[in-house]
Amino acid sequence: MLRTPSPDGLRFAFGTLTVLPVKVTRWDRDAARGGMLCAPLAGLAVGAAAAAAGLLLLALGAGTLLAAVATAAVPAVLTRGLHLDGLADTADGLGSGKPAEDALRIMKQSDIGPFGVLALLFTLLAQVAALAQAYDGSWARGALAAVVSATAARLALTTAARTGVPAARPEGLGAAVAGVVPAGGALAATAAVTLAGTAAGAYLGPYDALRTALAVVCAVAVAELLLRHCVRRFGGVTGDVFGGVAETAATTALVVLVLG
Repeated sequence: MLRTPSPDGLRFAFGTLTVLPVKVTRWDRDAARGGMLCAPLAGLAVGAAAAAAGLLLLALGAGTLLAAVATAAVPAVLTRGLHLDGLADTADGLGSGKPAEDALRIMKQSDIGPFGVLALLFTLLAQVAALAQAYDGSWARGALAAVVSATAARLALTTAARTGVPAARPEGLGAAVAGVVPAGGALAATAAVTLAGTAAGAYLGPYDALRTALAVVCAVAVAELLLRHCVRRFGGVTGDVFGGVAETAATTALVVLVLG
């Protein structure tokens, strides 16, 4: 039976997934399970802060492009750039074409290779372009896009931490959270975020409600494709893979939200 995440789970989520001054008091598997189930709540907070930054600039007279840049920058700041760094390292590992052990070694190196640079460049360009288009539609659509993408990104972390997904290494944050979330919990979290997104989109109209729901589902689906590919290539997940999964989900959600 799925249990309600404890305060330790909330502290784990906010203490590991954000730079907010939240002290993580427990690092055991139960706390990690609660933390990964609460990951979308951390994403909601990050997305709200990102939307606030964008709306503030719009209120001060800035254009939609500058507001989009600020909105994309806030999640990077609030995560110390860890998800973007994970995306770059994952791209370098996958792009190397080397066996799992060598690819994992490449991912642990402090420098960023050409595949990582390209992944960061096109991901950030896509995020900023999509956010600018959303703000062009209205300030509300821009704010909604910021919140939905950040929440969907952390939801992808919840699903990536489900039972049956192994860790590629015996150490690190990836190993600490790999396989801690029951499959039922991952499904429940996905349903909850999708319904919440649908309700939020409904304030802008029926089409926005449908599009927001589709954005969440597509974000999780595309992140799942990356996750499965990484598990096949590396033998499991790492902290870098979790970061890559999150950024992939965020970008997918933003793109879907501005289509049509």
